[in-house]
Amino acid sequence: MNRFTINSFTKNIISIAVSCAVLAPSLAQADGEVNVYSARKEALIKPLLDKFEAQSGVTVNLITGKADALLQRLKIEGKASPADMFITVDAGRLQRAKEAGVLQAIQSERLNNAIPENLRDADNLWFGLSQRARTIFFAKDKVKPSQLSTYEALAEPQWKGKICLRSSNNIYNQSLVASMIDNIGNEATLDWATKLVKNAAKPPSGGDTDQIKAVAAGVCEVTLANTYYFGRIMNSDKASDKKLIEKVALFWPNQQDRGVHMNVSGAGITKHARHKENAIKLLEFMTSPESQAWYASVNSEFPVLKQAETSPSLESWGSFKADSIALNKLGENNRAAVELMDKAGWK
Repeated sequence: MNRFTINSFTKNIISIAVSCAVLAPSLAQADGEVNVYSARKEALIKPLLDKFEAQSGVTVNLITGKADALLQRLKIEGKASPADMFITVDAGRLQRAKEAGVLQAIQSERLNNAIPENLRDADNLWFGLSQRARTIFFAKDKVKPSQLSTYEALAEPQWKGKICLRSSNNIYNQSLVASMIDNIGNEATLDWATKLVKNAAKPPSGGDTDQIKAVAAGVCEVTLANTYYFGRIMNSDKASDKKLIEKVALFWPNQQDRGVHMNVSGAGITKHARHKENAIKLLEFMTSPESQAWYASVNSEFPVLKQAETSPSLESWGSFKADSIALNKLGENNRAAVELMDKAGWK
């Protein structure tokens, strides 16, 4: 079940079509280039692409857009697509690309050695580039860390009217639910989601940053959000953001069992890539220690390489146990997760 409106989806397709028409000359076939469709914003990916260009001499042609619209474009373009690489966020979306048949399997000993098995596709169609945890954030003046424990515990009566949630059409929440289906089963996850929604302080709305701000503003006491949003606020020069950080802290749930839920941004080589070798070189570059350290320092994302450097902000959050679920499961369970969230009344 796709959970986006026809109007917004159509606008995204039109926007990307216009962008591609404008950039068509730069996407001409050539041995010394690689063409990238990215669902990550330009500011979060282009600096790395520029470094790759400088080191390799390969020109990178970049088009950015909404993930679902870019995927639909790849499907429509088929063999005529100029894209060599597709970059997106969340294992759920990467699985959608796999199921749509727009990616191809590649063999790279370097990638297989560098990226843990659970952070890449079992069939080598996509590879994780950076990690984020979807964890608990709480109001320091209202909640003690000792009151928190697991995702499941957020469904308990003590949190009635105290939780802020993002909507169920958000892929990050869908993947969290998908992971819980795999870990505790469908029935227990449905019971959890139903009770969690009843504990909401307000109807689900806004993005991850909005949830964190709502906690700081006293709208709610607890929320779920991806860590890199909190990292961006921490590293902001705005006075308002500095005040926000004084009011909100994060908590790592499920440390006594499976660990905190993790997800990835990732990429795959397109099925009809004309510059496959250059695309593989770029993918390998993006998983190099240098690139992984960049993700950590600039985007506040955890590296997929265990030996890569992190950053002061990531280090300040302390060590934690991460759920080691194979991320393919998040995509495979996505439909069941969406249906379950509907049954739970998660709007």
